[in-house]
Amino acid sequence: MDDTSAAPPREHPVRRRVLPSPAELASWRSFLRAHAGVIRQLEAELEGEQHLSLAAYDVLVQLSEAPGRALRMTELADAVLLSRSGVTRLVDRLERAGLVARAKVEADGRGVTAHLTDTGFDRLRVAAGTHLRGVRDHFVERLDAGDLADLERIMRRLVP
Repeated sequence: MDDTSAAPPREHPVRRRVLPSPAELASWRSFLRAHAGVIRQLEAELEGEQHLSLAAYDVLVQLSEAPGRALRMTELADAVLLSRSGVTRLVDRLERAGLVARAKVEADGRGVTAHLTDTGFDRLRVAAGTHLRGVRDHFVERLDAGDLADLERIMRRLVP
């Protein structure tokens, strides 16, 4: 049976792929260069003065700010923007240095938490001086209050 009274299928609008303009790409590249440059400087200062990578510093900060100075390994990986295997290797090194300890989650036999040790907390306090000085020198002092407010507003819009 032929149903000629049926409405034709609706066509979906075709989305035109619009590439970034040269000005938009210039903004993107400036953002990447600025980020990479500041991170490179902060990393070099932490490594040079504290013998601590920026990623290790970030792990110590995240743990210091967590309730009980502890996070599940999966939460820690999400917080420091590393893969689970990457955070596992980093926590292995920090554990060998006595800065972090691991423990099984009592309520979940499979879960593991990373805990900041007192030694790790002391190390973080010293390293924070280097890091925060770098943030001031390489970021804060290069911008005025209006720039900082604009940048924060813009960056919040980019966070998923």
